[in-house]
Amino acid sequence: MAIGGGGALVVIIVAVVMALMGKDPSALLEVATGSSTSAPVGSVQPSPGEDRLADFVSVVLADTEDTWTAILSQRGVQYQPPRLVLFRGAVESSCGYNTAAVGPFYCPPDRQVYIDLSFFEELDQQFGAPGDFAQAYVVAHEVGHHMQTLLGISQRLRDQKRGMAEVEANRLSVMQELQADCFAGVWANHAQQRNLLEPGDLEEGLRAAASIGDDTLQRRATGRVQPESWTHGSSDQRVRWFRAGFSSGAMEQCNTYQAAAL
Repeated sequence: MAIGGGGALVVIIVAVVMALMGKDPSALLEVATGSSTSAPVGSVQPSPGEDRLADFVSVVLADTEDTWTAILSQRGVQYQPPRLVLFRGAVESSCGYNTAAVGPFYCPPDRQVYIDLSFFEELDQQFGAPGDFAQAYVVAHEVGHHMQTLLGISQRLRDQKRGMAEVEANRLSVMQELQADCFAGVWANHAQQRNLLEPGDLEEGLRAAASIGDDTLQRRATGRVQPESWTHGSSDQRVRWFRAGFSSGAMEQCNTYQAAAL
């Protein structure tokens, strides 16, 4: 992505721009400096070697805010941005205690995006999905879950899952995750319109989506694929829905719940 610079300087520049646009840059600066007084247990201040990565994640989050603010304003809805929490190892959230094994996640009750800083190294070295746009896709996917919370989708799905058999509940989870992939693609489309994408970025995002499909992860872990246990969707499905969002740039194209085929 065409977002570069050194360390905290990037965030300071973005914060100044946000202030000039009438936005409150304090949340962005808190992420970069670790100065928040209400940081969740387990949250960390980035080490010197992680500064650039933390800055990049913060800038991507700020750009998703621009995109979803513009999209929702056209529908008369005010976007409420999530807060970013960086952690290593484990973190306590309103969704409970989560370790790095869970990977990045979004917690609806506290409306925060949780990013384990070590995950991006795993994405590169273990999953074969290097590149800054692969990292941006991960952040945008979690913000997609935030959109589902704001739109009331997450609560409706939780209500529907009550009393459901596990296989049926898993299928709803797959639909929810694929919609978040599609929302990430919508953001990427708008980032491209602002000339933020560089050659090869889209391929990095698609490679990341494919690398964390349930079938790929199951095959790597056990050599077996069990579709009935999927909760996120296959590699092909994740790539297809990310591409659907990217191609259209329209959140209306992300209705996985009524799709003829996932």
